[in-house]
Amino acid sequence: MDSMLKFTELQLRRGSRILLEHVNLTIHAGQKIGLIGANGTGKSSFFELILGHLEADAGDVELPRDWRIAHLAQEVPASDRIARDYVLDGDAQLRAVQQAIEEAERNEDFHRLGELHERLDSLDGHTANSRAEQLLLGLGFTGQDFVRPLNRFSGGWRIRLNLAQTLMRPSDLILLDEPTNHLDLDAILWFERWLRAYQGTVLLVSHDREFLDRVTTGIAHVYARSIELYPGNYSQFERLRAAKLAVQQAAYEKQQTEIEHMQEFVRRFRYKASKARQAQSRIKALQRMEAIAAAHIDSPFRFSIPQADKTSNPLLVLEQAELGYGDVSVLRDTTVQIHPGDRIGLLGPNGAGKSTLIRSLAGDLSLLSGRHTAGSHLRIGYFSQHQVDDLDLAATPMAHLRRLSPHAKEQSLRTFLGGFGFSGEKALEAVCTFSGGEKARLALATIAWQKPNLLLLDEPTNHLDIDMRQALTVALQDYQGAMVLVSHDRHLLRNTVDTFLLVNRQRVRIFDGDLEDYQSWLDLPLSAPDSVPKPANRAKLDRQRLRSVKAGIAALEKRLERLQGKLQEVEEQLGDATLYSGERGGDLQDLLRNRESLVDEIQQTEREWLQHSSVLEDLHTG
Repeated sequence: MDSMLKFTELQLRRGSRILLEHVNLTIHAGQKIGLIGANGTGKSSFFELILGHLEADAGDVELPRDWRIAHLAQEVPASDRIARDYVLDGDAQLRAVQQAIEEAERNEDFHRLGELHERLDSLDGHTANSRAEQLLLGLGFTGQDFVRPLNRFSGGWRIRLNLAQTLMRPSDLILLDEPTNHLDLDAILWFERWLRAYQGTVLLVSHDREFLDRVTTGIAHVYARSIELYPGNYSQFERLRAAKLAVQQAAYEKQQTEIEHMQEFVRRFRYKASKARQAQSRIKALQRMEAIAAAHIDSPFRFSIPQADKTSNPLLVLEQAELGYGDVSVLRDTTVQIHPGDRIGLLGPNGAGKSTLIRSLAGDLSLLSGRHTAGSHLRIGYFSQHQVDDLDLAATPMAHLRRLSPHAKEQSLRTFLGGFGFSGEKALEAVCTFSGGEKARLALATIAWQKPNLLLLDEPTNHLDIDMRQALTVALQDYQGAMVLVSHDRHLLRNTVDTFLLVNRQRVRIFDGDLEDYQSWLDLPLSAPDSVPKPANRAKLDRQRLRSVKAGIAALEKRLERLQGKLQEVEEQLGDATLYSGERGGDLQDLLRNRESLVDEIQQTEREWLQHSSVLEDLHTG
């Protein structure tokens, strides 16, 4: 029988609250298991139990005695210890032998030195420095960082150092709690390869669905005080859980509504750019999403981003701009135009300037040179960790929205906040009691409430669980405005972005490809860092005309949506039985004329939309 981690009739409490009960779970050696579930269901406590920091209230926990456990700590004490030495400290046996060698050398104990060097060889100690440096490079550090002291790194980079130390530690079982939270996309791609090659057992908590898909061989779902193990990766879990939930009629009906929404979006999107490679990639991703809608049917999050009252075309332009801080130039010769309906994702190595570009677009960072031109009706919704940190800790979610709309009805505020998970008394709790995820949700809610026509989102999924990420993805798909997105969440990027810009080597340029092309670009030799795949059919497009046609289609779609809304209102009024009494004959005639006028206008707008769509099709096939 192979080694295994086994839980039998496990019960676990925290205080008076039961987190887990009657849990029967077996994890075999070599399995890579994703531990998922809503915040507060006991995932971190489950790790504490395995580490021996908590005791089970009932049941048995069987852990092989010879298993070495490595776990990712969430804090790093500030010290003068240099980064490479801190990573090497992860291998306690290696450090003990190295210390013994130094002592034997001081005492000139040559017999002991011979034994210790044999022990060092058995621990592969002569390659330790090189292995530590490779871990640091893979996680985004530079050669100069190897000798920097810990207290010179920010909090996020210290967590990366913790991760490097964890990976350096010889282990049979690795426990990883949100390991990708402070990693950029480049580091995540490297980390995935490392984990897939790791020979031991992995238990990881993550809200990054694509990371789970690429690493895990099983999913342990923490739900209703139990843990159920599903075979396969996260996508397979969603399909299995969807089938399970579809047995219940109520869940099935909600699933159909969600699928109908996805299909309608795919139909709309096909006419926008049916031949563009990125568009085709997104359509396929949307079609895959139809099958997983039911797996999130019990999610507490369901919201939309209201449409702005007015817009401008273009919304925002940077021309020949130099971006940076003080005397430090980060990006040069930057020209970016954002038009209604643009959905842009920013790619590039960590530190290349993606956040600098977002801040400059938002007007949060002044240009060093060049022009920043905003449309007369520009209304920006800007999300970053800075906005989360600036929430009023003494105020409630209701108070945050009330300050923005003093005359709004309480029920409309409560309904809106409920979609972001702030229902009932939660809407009246002070922000100081909230978790990082709750604060991020509130920041997103305040942005959405203000009806932006341009969203600037810098890592919006940090601290959000999978259900909230899914709700955000659906909301952004349906969002009618323009968007610029920086994210390491590939599922979000695939399903909401049409165009990628590459930020690299102080330049911003169009990246003609998808995320797979970007991964290939990262793997290119260092001698060709500026090589970017460029599909021939897209390189020939008249970009200026294409943008104009797309903007026209977006405007027509918004007009259609507005007209159909008005027509629906008229139809509802025509359903009032009192209209057909003699006293209200004038009102009836007015409504009938209004309906006729709206129907004519809708038909004319639809004809214009078809003409624009035909032109767009020709541009993509020409």
